[in-house]
Amino acid sequence: MSRSAVTEIAAPLQLSDPDREHWDRQCDVLVVGWGAAGACAALEAHDQGAEVLVVDRFQGGGASAKSGGVVYAGGGTRHQQQAGFDDSPRAMFEYLRHETQGVIRDDTLQRFCEQSNANLQWLEAMGTPYSHTLPPGGKTSYPQDGYYLYYSGNELVPAYRGDTPPPPRGHRTVGKGHGGVVLYSHLQAACRTRGISSLTQSCVRRLITSTDGRVVGAEVWSLPVGSKAARLHARWAQRAEKLQNLAPGYCNRLRLKLAALEAEHARPQRIRARQGVVLSTGGFIFNKELIKQYAPKYRRNFKIGATGCDGSGLRLGLSVGAASNRLDTVSAWRFINPPQKWPKGIAVNRRGERFANEEVYGATLGHAICEEQDGKAWLILDRPLRQQSIRQALFGGYWWFQSVPALAMMLLAARKGRTPAELARKTGMDPQALEMSLQAYNQAISQGQPDPQGKSADSCQALRNGPFYALDISVSSAVLPLGALTLGGLKVDEDSGAVLDAQAKPIAGLFAAGRTAVGIPSNLYISGLSLADCVFSGRRAGAAVANAGTGVADARPLTTAQGTET
Repeated sequence: MSRSAVTEIAAPLQLSDPDREHWDRQCDVLVVGWGAAGACAALEAHDQGAEVLVVDRFQGGGASAKSGGVVYAGGGTRHQQQAGFDDSPRAMFEYLRHETQGVIRDDTLQRFCEQSNANLQWLEAMGTPYSHTLPPGGKTSYPQDGYYLYYSGNELVPAYRGDTPPPPRGHRTVGKGHGGVVLYSHLQAACRTRGISSLTQSCVRRLITSTDGRVVGAEVWSLPVGSKAARLHARWAQRAEKLQNLAPGYCNRLRLKLAALEAEHARPQRIRARQGVVLSTGGFIFNKELIKQYAPKYRRNFKIGATGCDGSGLRLGLSVGAASNRLDTVSAWRFINPPQKWPKGIAVNRRGERFANEEVYGATLGHAICEEQDGKAWLILDRPLRQQSIRQALFGGYWWFQSVPALAMMLLAARKGRTPAELARKTGMDPQALEMSLQAYNQAISQGQPDPQGKSADSCQALRNGPFYALDISVSSAVLPLGALTLGGLKVDEDSGAVLDAQAKPIAGLFAAGRTAVGIPSNLYISGLSLADCVFSGRRAGAAVANAGTGVADARPLTTAQGTET
């Protein structure tokens, strides 16, 4: 059995004269990775006249198909308007500047916001459905079935609000359960309807270059179609994705078996990409060595992503001299809503000191826990707040993955103390620090003063009536895992998606999109921003590579509301 589950990447193969070499297959554009970003790149490149081949290690979908299917979109979408909200690209830009913190240029962010409505319409033209129904009660981590427009970031948090009432921008793909599989199925179907060629159960193990450094193709290793090895590979891969949340250790063993099948049975072929290669294989959360090297403090976190998120696209880019950035940037998700009452408690560190605004988006809170508190934190409730939260978890109509862990935390795993001092002793906190945290919180409420951490008045509730409870919201929590995904990647030209080298010059013939590249979400994540960037960056790369070498200086995606028909 293979000792590593990650894709093996070799040094590039350099050819002195690619035109005189034997190629097993040729195309204009080779897309490596068939998730949302890869599908969008393939569709855009095809619709701008290129012959496209897309390659995927599995059957396509990746982390996109496992996601909630939320697309962060604004600027005045019809769904926002139907729900009674006004929005503009400028308002969207001003909010996202708080979140992105200069990770991309302002003009790139402005273009993302200006194209947001058109990109959502483009997705709808591909068949993905959206709606304007809002969930009751305001903020939630993920709305129940029947609700498809919601506040998916920090828009309602006072520190992030602008001068006008903030609109919701989380557009959840309509469908039962998680909408990611619905969104992706439509993108994959659109690829097939257009006749875009695909090679599944195939992975790129090295790039092929000419002597001047241009990427001219790739060496692809494929399992024999219809073979026993291919059938086992498909079955085990599907099982590994399905059971990841319940049995991660077992799924890791399955991934080793997948790699062993590939090592024994896959056979190579050389594919020529006349105009370029697009890398879109996702992030690298499933690559232990890269996490250990770049983000060691996140080794204990629960992995958010798919088996293909092993950094193969990143490593392929690095193999030909690409530059990378923000590989140490990881989004850690600690959602404490729902139950919607939980944010009325206070989050404290191992000493008992309050350190955050509890109503912020889960990745903002998770970032503070992991980056500032060494992964350790408690959520403090008193008796009335715990009782209210239990009722919400039982009767609030939440998803099982929201209500069941919350109930388990409150009923089975909570530490209990008749007084704050007793609770502090049972949790190892400093009794005086916890007392002071509660006193400052309660005093601001009773005196009508602003919350010390900037929490809105609607999210504040005095904690005075014992017994008091501490819920473990640390990285090590067995009941409520703290998930993480990587946000860094290859540096790209923000106008084209071309991969850049260490001197910030484009590597000819190589492009990247989605979480393989640095993009809109690469500072701090909010729900829907990655899928929105997959569309934005995927279409950008697809348009650029389709026009590579054609003399078109500024190729941009087609953005008509009706999409592009074949």
